[in-house]
Amino acid sequence: MPWQQIKARVTDTEAPEMEQLFQSLGAVSVSFLDAEDEPVFQLEPDSTPLWQQTMLSALFESDVVIDDVIAAVVAGSRLQENELIIEQIEDQDWERAWMQDFKPIQFGKRLWICPSWCEPPEPDAVNVMLDPGLAFGSGTHPTTALCLAWLDGQDLKGKTVIDYGCGSGILAIAAILLGAERAIAIDNDPQALIATAANRDANGIAADRLPVYLPGEYDTPAPIVVANILSGPLVELTPILSHLTLPNGQLVLSGVLSEQTEALLSSYRETFEMQPPVLQDEWVRISGVRR
Repeated sequence: MPWQQIKARVTDTEAPEMEQLFQSLGAVSVSFLDAEDEPVFQLEPDSTPLWQQTMLSALFESDVVIDDVIAAVVAGSRLQENELIIEQIEDQDWERAWMQDFKPIQFGKRLWICPSWCEPPEPDAVNVMLDPGLAFGSGTHPTTALCLAWLDGQDLKGKTVIDYGCGSGILAIAAILLGAERAIAIDNDPQALIATAANRDANGIAADRLPVYLPGEYDTPAPIVVANILSGPLVELTPILSHLTLPNGQLVLSGVLSEQTEALLSSYRETFEMQPPVLQDEWVRISGVRR
């Protein structure tokens, strides 16, 4: 059965009201996409952040009179008819279509991140099996990729790695599979801890080698600390991340835009010997050694 789709460009403040309007007109689904390649992050647990310019897509069954829907949208919003994009969508296996967007990705020389429905391209490589989900971190974002590449280049044998702001647990899991003795996953979002534990189990890692904690529940310094969050929280976390890093230990920070680099370096220079930043797209990875 073919479907009818209406797409419209809306602002983040308009999006909730427009979603309700389209649902009231019989839309079977309403989804939001980035309209301007703008990065956005979930700052608080259970929040639903949107881009300032968002592309709304509303899907209707084939027997809906789409001209009536268009008239109602124009009457009930600021949108004009020429701002609405009308498309016919052929029916397909939607689950498989979504899965096709995610392929195994290599980081560094040894490490691959593979969705569970794909065979690892290199069976003898270090393969992290991880599906996209609710918690941030599937390896596709430059900030995660920068951290994974760094971990792949380290000798982690026998070491403990703290993944602060663990999200999906991708960095902690990768650290274990790359040779770390133990990884500590910390996040303020309970959903992230659930996702990390599930992904840990899916990769055959024992719970005592990768425990999960809320902030404040774990206080033992480690030789390696990785934090892929945001620049603002990373500045606020300076005393905590400094404490969690052993003397001569390594700290790796990401989630930082290039223009935020100097402010973050300034926050950590007193305690760490900082290394030159590494840039990927507009994102930066910062690392340093604890004095």
